Amino acid sequence: MRLGIFLFDGLTLLDAIGGYEVLARLPGMETVFFAEEEVLIAADTRALGLTATASLENIGSLDILYIPGGPGVDRVLKKPHVLDALRRLDVGTTWTVGICNGVGILAAAGMLDGQSATTNYFYRDDLAEYGVDVVPERYHRSGKYVTGAGVSASIDTGLYLAGEIGGEMAGKTLQLGIEYYPSPPYQETAPEEAPDRSKALVKAVEGMSAQILAQEPGFAGRSFEWKSPA
Repeated sequence: MRLGIFLFDGLTLLDAIGGYEVLARLPGMETVFFAEEEVLIAADTRALGLTATASLENIGSLDILYIPGGPGVDRVLKKPHVLDALRRLDVGTTWTVGICNGVGILAAAGMLDGQSATTNYFYRDDLAEYGVDVVPERYHRSGKYVTGAGVSASIDTGLYLAGEIGGEMAGKTLQLGIEYYPSPPYQETAPEEAPDRSKALVKAVEGMSAQILAQEPGFAGRSFEWKSPA
């Protein structure tokens, strides 16, 4: 199978890497990171990035199309040619995955018409505006579309899809392989249970991050100069 993970300026890296660490380990899986162009793509933190080794023009067909989220989603939504290209890729996929507010890219491209999906806790109302039936789940399947909630839910989503592709034992083995048995120090079990102050802070930071990115010319394609230690 061939997995293509779409990169864009200002993505949240764990949205992409969580699922990658699971799905790329399925036997026979070929994985490629692609973007509008074959360039270095900066994450939302601006502290690290990923290199796209293929572009929308030359990516070819995919069995799994995987779209992460992040503050940079707003920019993608304003690029009709990108949405059109992703829609064309989706036509040939067996599975299409959306994580966090990256699910909004699927919806904007018309992939989720008549479908249900989950997304980031703070993006649920935005997704509903596309006419999507939004469900408050960690991960969710609707036909060939598998969607995940915020950031770390990319791991759960990847494990679910790995089980659908390779069977329950494959999913359980991959879960063991990445030793994913989470036991966080703060025991709220869902975003709804988080303190109101935490919710307000996260919502403010997410909005601020998107505004800052919107004012930048974009980091994608800029050269990073690597220097050897003195």
